[in-house]
Amino acid sequence: MNLEGKILGGRYELIEKIGNGGMATVYRAKCHVLKRDVAVKILRDEFTTDEEFIKRFNVEAQAIACFTHPNIVSVYDVGQDGNLHYIVMELVKGKTLKEIIVEDGKLGWRWSLKVATQIASALESAHKKNIIHRDIKPHNIIITEEGVAKVTDFGIAKAVSNSTMTAFGTTIGSVHYFSPEHARGSITDAKSDLYSLGVVMYEMVTGKVPFDADTPVSVALKHMQEEPVPPCTINPDLPSSVNDIILKALQKDANQRYNSATEMINDLNNALKNPDGKFVNKLSTGILDETKKIDISEIQKGNNRHAKEPEKKTGKFAKMNQYFEKHPIVKVAAMTGIAVLVLVVTFLLATSIIELVDRIKNKGNTEIPIPDFVGKTWEEAEKIAEELELTIKKEEKHDKEIEKGKIISQKPKYQEDFKIQKDQEILITVSLGQEMTTVPKVIGLKKDEATKALKKAKLTVKVEEEFSDEVEEGYVIKQQYQENEEIMAGEEILITVSSGIEQVTVPDLSGKTEAEAKKAISDAKLKWKSTSKTSDSSKPNGVVVSQSITANSVVDKETEITITVNEFEEIKSGTININVKSLTGYETLYDAEGNEVVAESVNLVVEVDGEQVDSRTVSKASTNESIRIDAKGTVTVKVKIDGNKKAERSFNLNDGSITID
Repeated sequence: MNLEGKILGGRYELIEKIGNGGMATVYRAKCHVLKRDVAVKILRDEFTTDEEFIKRFNVEAQAIACFTHPNIVSVYDVGQDGNLHYIVMELVKGKTLKEIIVEDGKLGWRWSLKVATQIASALESAHKKNIIHRDIKPHNIIITEEGVAKVTDFGIAKAVSNSTMTAFGTTIGSVHYFSPEHARGSITDAKSDLYSLGVVMYEMVTGKVPFDADTPVSVALKHMQEEPVPPCTINPDLPSSVNDIILKALQKDANQRYNSATEMINDLNNALKNPDGKFVNKLSTGILDETKKIDISEIQKGNNRHAKEPEKKTGKFAKMNQYFEKHPIVKVAAMTGIAVLVLVVTFLLATSIIELVDRIKNKGNTEIPIPDFVGKTWEEAEKIAEELELTIKKEEKHDKEIEKGKIISQKPKYQEDFKIQKDQEILITVSLGQEMTTVPKVIGLKKDEATKALKKAKLTVKVEEEFSDEVEEGYVIKQQYQENEEIMAGEEILITVSSGIEQVTVPDLSGKTEAEAKKAISDAKLKWKSTSKTSDSSKPNGVVVSQSITANSVVDKETEITITVNEFEEIKSGTININVKSLTGYETLYDAEGNEVVAESVNLVVEVDGEQVDSRTVSKASTNESIRIDAKGTVTVKVKIDGNKKAERSFNLNDGSITID
């Protein structure tokens, strides 16, 4: 059952599945209360009706949540949502120690000691609180990206006062890492965890577990009955102190192992400082017989017996004895020859026995250089494996670079001068070539739905956004490849997602002329709707004094705007030039001597729009009587001479001046 997207306890949103275990499935989740990523372990459906399993599941949190340690994965919460039982834990980014061993084979002994010290430190803290892990194995140890070891899955840990029996009458955990007492179903305690840590160390420095067989039962029997091959035999570069630490941890008799994790940590630290030191305390295993006490009286009785007179020799060897007594040199030579013969026979027999033991001990474990299979075909690999009597296992996967049928990688990796046991299986990965996939249609889907569909089709996704007047925000409006087009898996596909109608900022139009305002509206991707007029002499004339949408507001593109322009007639100045002479019909008069006679005077009156603006007495001969007036727009000018209207003219002050004659 896929629970991605479900929210547990109204708090933990399950994002993606990141692992499976024997009892539970692990998801990466988002805690919406503390805003952090966590790991959520959910009990499998088949166990939810088993009260014993639920009890064991809940005990994981109860056992470990009571304390924190830098080398233990923290437990934050435990709960139940419907029929889902879950535990919330620290989300650790990294690889399991098992993954690292599978990828790299045997690991450097110094790095292995540092990791083992961190694991032992975690166990030391747990053991002090009477918590036994009982399932220490590389699968349950995560190495973070910073190189820190963290022990996880205290799922079968059980808080005790002294020690515990295997729960539920059966074995729990991984048989390759069982202690002998765990395999027998006997009492397990802190020393059982240290035995399992010894197995983990063995695997780190050799690349293999100390005991392996075709069935779990056979492996368990080996834990109980067989002695491990010393790790230094498999890895000659291993310092003697590291070899001694591992073998002490792997003692069948728990009393011969380390008494505590603290004691083991001390030896691990010493091994880093003095790799070839002899500081590991090896207790007697009872192989040698104890020294026997001999009663002095027995010795004395023997001496007395030898002191008696020897009896006369008779029998078939009497003559030979008499001969040797008469010829002592011959006797010495004969005895020497017999002794040499006995030594030779003994040596040959011992050599034969040793060779036989070695053949039995190393049967099926002959070391050979590991072949380099990368770049070859599977058929070529099979031929090489057959010649070397190796076991190879095939897996296939797609690869962009390696052509179909060629080997991409192998585990263990090829290393110059690196040897493996003949019975060690080599995993070979063969290329299926470039994987192809069919592009799904994602136009019209929400961005998250489209991304999920494309990832399901084994494509990577690049998203860009674009404004759209027709498509709602968050929906795909374009995709780089057409629906059902076949392309390479893993290729990046660009999708364009609508960001909705474009939003624009309304410009400030105040003080602009109508033409300037219309241009500013267009430049801002808005629309001019209409212009209204107002007449307010207190404000600037001919410019925008208000707008229908407040300046700096954010609105949809193409929104219409109405503006109001202030327009009124302003008072302007103009000049009226009056030709009185022309209006009166005056003719020039001369006296007898020919001099011009001064004209008679007349009364000149000027009216603008019915109001008198000027009155003066002027000569009839005047041709340019200039009168300045102030008015708005077009005015009607009347000229009267001596009370009689002589002229009437319309005059726009914008023209500047007018002449009336």
